[in-house]
Amino acid sequence: MWQALREELHPRGLEIVTVGIDAAGAEACRPFIEAAQPTHPSLVDRLHVVAESFGVFNIPNGVWIDEQGLIVRPAEQAQPREEIGEVRFQPIEGLPDRMNDILAEARNIKVDTRYVAMLRDWVDNGSASRYALDPEEVVARSAPRDSTVAEGQAHFALGAYLWEQGERAGAEDHWRAAHRLVPDNFSYKRQAWSLAADEMGQLSRYWQGPVPGKESQWPYDSDWLTEVRAKGAENYYPPIDL
Repeated sequence: MWQALREELHPRGLEIVTVGIDAAGAEACRPFIEAAQPTHPSLVDRLHVVAESFGVFNIPNGVWIDEQGLIVRPAEQAQPREEIGEVRFQPIEGLPDRMNDILAEARNIKVDTRYVAMLRDWVDNGSASRYALDPEEVVARSAPRDSTVAEGQAHFALGAYLWEQGERAGAEDHWRAAHRLVPDNFSYKRQAWSLAADEMGQLSRYWQGPVPGKESQWPYDSDWLTEVRAKGAENYYPPIDL
């Protein structure tokens, strides 16, 4: 979907850069990138540097940067879809119950479909677009980063490094600390949950929770399905602030 949007808007001056955020590295992102066959830059951020630099707490998020390198919209929900069907989810025969539950909750996530129209307006009107913010408003809307958030970021980065070195237990210790310090950062949580499930033999990147028969080995206090149910799928993404 991003590729189709790039084909439409690139001739009018917009470049799209997609970034896969995954501590498992390029190979974890490769199947998705190859399936999309992008003609725009498609990067992999193993240590979540982009996420930390721009305040990305969930995916997909988008940041607008103008020709002068200035941010004109900070990180926010970025959906390339303009329409979301209202079809009720029906359990898929043969899938584990947990996966059907995950798909059902995902179906209830409220998606803001105004993003593409906003992007087109910015491409057409530049700084005169009603959606292009001045620097003061960008700063005001950016998530605050106090010492607690900075400490959580450090724990996450240390965990990513240890994971790469094969020190799984040490990585999980640091990631649990990151989750505790920055509880609203779903980027940190989804990363840890995905890798833990992978290690236990669950091949789906969307499982993100205890694997049947190995529940006692789950290293975290929560998982994607539990958190989304507690938060409410309709609250998964903050609404776009026009």
